[in-house]
Amino acid sequence: MRATLTLLAALAFSAPAFAQGPEPPSISQYFSTLADQPASKTAFSFDRSMLQMAQSLMETGGVDAHHAAAALTAVSVENYHYAQPAFYTPETLASLLGAFHAAGWKHLVNGNQTVANTAQPRHSVTDLWLHFTGGDIDGVTVCSRGPQNMSVVRISGDLRPLDLVHLSGHFGIPKVDPSAVMVPAPDGR
Repeated sequence: MRATLTLLAALAFSAPAFAQGPEPPSISQYFSTLADQPASKTAFSFDRSMLQMAQSLMETGGVDAHHAAAALTAVSVENYHYAQPAFYTPETLASLLGAFHAAGWKHLVNGNQTVANTAQPRHSVTDLWLHFTGGDIDGVTVCSRGPQNMSVVRISGDLRPLDLVHLSGHFGIPKVDPSAVMVPAPDGR
């Protein structure tokens, strides 16, 4: 977790200023067609007013509720379930990565991940995209792919890198995995 915090802090201070960064167009389509088979999908979203009502929940989890509620504007979660172990199509993944890159998002991947496990994962594969405005994060997308499940979490707001760690485990945001080593994706990814 220390390595993740260090990396997020380093990215925050080295990230160039971008305009407010909505996700690239058609991102939802890329996620829904990433696997080689149809999926059952469940989704939910929290808008700004729902997040403000949840301040007491965040306080019980150790999050500074006043800052977190003010910082977040939306959280959405999509869960995909596949009947059979999925094959995540490399061409669709390349298009997804290209769209995020073209829109100025920073891509982080688990440095412990193998190439063989990316298309047909036996263990969970996590990709993290961050969009910065100065030193603050205005958009986060997390995609966690497993053999028969994929989750996509989108967060928008005005966050400090440390806020992401405090929000992990709340609102469908995955808990920070202490064994993951998130590193900048190699060029072209």
